Amino acid sequence: MINKNKLIQAAARSRQRAVAPYSKFKVGAALLTKSGEIISGANVESASYGLTCCAERVALFGALTGGKKNFIAVAVVARAAGGASPCGACRQLLAEYAPDAMVFMADSAALKKIREATVRELLPSAFVIVP
Repeated sequence: MINKNKLIQAAARSRQRAVAPYSKFKVGAALLTKSGEIISGANVESASYGLTCCAERVALFGALTGGKKNFIAVAVVARAAGGASPCGACRQLLAEYAPDAMVFMADSAALKKIREATVRELLPSAFVIVP
């Protein structure tokens, strides 16, 4: 069973490490593996906005390059009404590497109010290559 509150708390802690000097929009994410391991990430901005990387991708890239897989959930926390939803690029990568995952979203000012969706609900008809 997924402890969504624990995952949201991990994302909230990670949010505090965000590097967002331009937008001041701090986002934290936490991925949960099937084995129960949590891998966190935070957004990192660049003056060249196209080089900025979202919290979800930071967490996912760290997990993948650390040999982790079998993701069953991801939490995203930001100061946004209802919580921030993953952007299109993050949705695409989640569709490729965590297609069966649950997505939990919360506002950092209201961590108990958690929205839920599946990756497939967030990105129906995703572009994926099946080996």
